[in-house]
Amino acid sequence: MQKLLSSMRRAIEHFEMIADGDVVTVGLSGGKDSVALLAALSEFRRFSTNKFTLKAVTVDMGLNADFSPLVKFCEDRQIDYKIVKTDIAEIIFDIRKEKSPCSLCSKMRRGALNSAIIESGGGKLALGHHADDVAETFLMSLLYEGRLSTFAPVSHMSRADVTLIRPFVYTEEKDIISVSKDFPVVHNPCPANHVTKREYMKELIKKLGGDIPRAKESIMTALFHPERNNLWKK
Repeated sequence: MQKLLSSMRRAIEHFEMIADGDVVTVGLSGGKDSVALLAALSEFRRFSTNKFTLKAVTVDMGLNADFSPLVKFCEDRQIDYKIVKTDIAEIIFDIRKEKSPCSLCSKMRRGALNSAIIESGGGKLALGHHADDVAETFLMSLLYEGRLSTFAPVSHMSRADVTLIRPFVYTEEKDIISVSKDFPVVHNPCPANHVTKREYMKELIKKLGGDIPRAKESIMTALFHPERNNLWKK
């Protein structure tokens, strides 16, 4: 956990993610990343100089997932927890029959999270995207869209007036995996799990690592370098 806290604290301070008096709501899917983020932020608020309120929201997509372990997890840490029931799965898989459902699903879940935050009085939304996700998103944008792009550590969603933060952007997935065995990770029942473009990128980076041992680290270094946006600029 100390390694997780160290990299997370570095990101929070570098990008000024959390200010004194903030209300931070973790989008708690039940996967290892979001559960680890909630646990790390719960520890962080104990020694952070900026005092903030921590909450959690789970979007129930209607896939019969069991979120009861998360209820106790939040109760033990005195975290305000809410489960929002939706029909996202029915819309995507039964009505629209999406062949590539991830993009639409992400937008709908984000909308549900934003609505929950607004209804509770506003604040910041924290998601569990980590450094490996940064690299994978960059490759997806490069190879599928022809763009040099990835998600930002901090972004403001003007329509919802919600600020999104990603405290794990400096944290590697392997460090999350090492602590997640102690957390109540909820099984992901999504039919598209492990058959997505992101999963392909994850495997591609692993294959690159077989020939170039530091391939993933080099991608991350290039993305986090202060001159990363200076390509071809005069």
